[in-house]
Amino acid sequence: MPKPVLLAIDDDTSVLEAVVQDLRRHYGQDYRIVRAASGGAALDICRQLQERKDVVALLLSDQRMPGMTGVDFLQQALAIYPNAKRVLLTAYADTEAAIRAINSAKIHYYLNKPWDPPEEKLYPILDDLLESWKQGYKPPFEGIRVVGVRWSATDHAVRDFLSRNRIPYQWLNPETTPDALDLLKEKGIDDTKLPVILFGDGTALVQPTSTEIAKKVGLRTQAQQEFYDVVVIGAGPAGLAAGVYGASEGLRTLVVEAAAPGGQAGSSSKIENYLGFPEGLSGEELAKRAYLQANRLGAEFLTQRVSNIRSENQYRIIQMEGGQEVTCHVCLIATGVDYCKLDVPGADKLSGAGVYYGAALTEAMSCKEEAVYIVGGANSAGQAAMHFSRYADKVHMLVRGKSLESSMSKYLIDQIEATPNITVETCTEVVGMAGDTHLECLTLTTPNGEERRPAGSLFIFIGAAPKTDWLPSELCRDNKGFILAGPDLKAKSPASWKLDRDPYLLETSVPGIFVAGDVRFNSVKRCASAVGEGSIAIQFVHQYLATL
Repeated sequence: MPKPVLLAIDDDTSVLEAVVQDLRRHYGQDYRIVRAASGGAALDICRQLQERKDVVALLLSDQRMPGMTGVDFLQQALAIYPNAKRVLLTAYADTEAAIRAINSAKIHYYLNKPWDPPEEKLYPILDDLLESWKQGYKPPFEGIRVVGVRWSATDHAVRDFLSRNRIPYQWLNPETTPDALDLLKEKGIDDTKLPVILFGDGTALVQPTSTEIAKKVGLRTQAQQEFYDVVVIGAGPAGLAAGVYGASEGLRTLVVEAAAPGGQAGSSSKIENYLGFPEGLSGEELAKRAYLQANRLGAEFLTQRVSNIRSENQYRIIQMEGGQEVTCHVCLIATGVDYCKLDVPGADKLSGAGVYYGAALTEAMSCKEEAVYIVGGANSAGQAAMHFSRYADKVHMLVRGKSLESSMSKYLIDQIEATPNITVETCTEVVGMAGDTHLECLTLTTPNGEERRPAGSLFIFIGAAPKTDWLPSELCRDNKGFILAGPDLKAKSPASWKLDRDPYLLETSVPGIFVAGDVRFNSVKRCASAVGEGSIAIQFVHQYLATL
């Protein structure tokens, strides 16, 4: 974006040169210095700058000029650049005219000539004026803009995808930003088909899929090779750790993730018990660091959803939702878990329209000065409550149990107790919700009986569902869908293992397919544990490859 302009005007070329040199020396790094030798020429320059949509921060004009005085120029320039700071340069004899100009031309200051030394008589004054100008100036946004309404599942999905992939964007809600629809009309886009993503290059995507967004913003959606040593499915903590160790140890490593690096942990507002970070760090920051590390070491990342895995002799074929296939020796499943759905009347209808699973980072700003309800009593719910407390007027934590002690880390409990706008309501459950176009009301069972409360936002952090229905039937799971591996596989489904050797610690019922992290049966549901499993999985991958 071009620098804001400081425009100097004087008919005396030697004075004008001195002004320009002083301005350039002190402000040249942050501003563009432009000159004009008359008021008429300066007005022409202002009009040209306006046509190019350049920004003028300061007009510094001499008073005594033939044809048009400085006051006359500043009066006329007021209509072109009303927000620019206006300074009149005068001789002592013109002081009275300068004082009158404070009203007529709305000048902000007048300076007497000479202004030497500028360090004392020029810069302090202009510094104050420009600082004041910057406080009120909002530079035009040239990045990605999302035009969409708040209470829309598709709008939420688009913003969530961008947020979780750490892609900056500006959200324009037509209900609060009417100019958003004018932007669409300028581009000939139907304003009934929201959300729309507007890009800085002038292009747009209407009601896009995640794959379409990924392609446009530069995420890789097609694998670079047809064969890999190991394909990691899922880029949560376990998958990212496997990507780091696989690539660092010379394996051709592909990490496939449908949403964004970090998984469920990536949406955590702050993780304070992760080793080595005494001040804590956000899940987003942890995911970003791990992604960059794996990428630097040579792991390839692919934004795609895997639809099937099949085996052909010692090869594993990974099929993507779009139809592309890649082949590998070893596949590591690290898809993690999702929050369980809340099975109450109205939940499905209002999902994405006031009812959200996770999504604390995406929706927090929308809930400013509102009351927010959070369902859940584990760490993820506690972290979300602390994050929302910075924006919402009131945060209600609805906990089914009698206390938080059995399900939440002590440090989080202490923080919640010390936060005045968080209320923990124990022995409380959501049994119903209602609303026409979005959530408007919750029905709760409480120790005092059933209550109906007005509510616009409900965030759900309950349970853990592995969502492994897409996997081949020969890959053994328990009745909840968690994948059996190693000793658990031998204990619960011994007939499914066909080789003479025992399965490796993280090896599933299909040799050459491993599992790590929360999706594994009997895993410890902690971020550090998932990282550990992802890293040691690569050791078993090496052992398996040695048998081929």
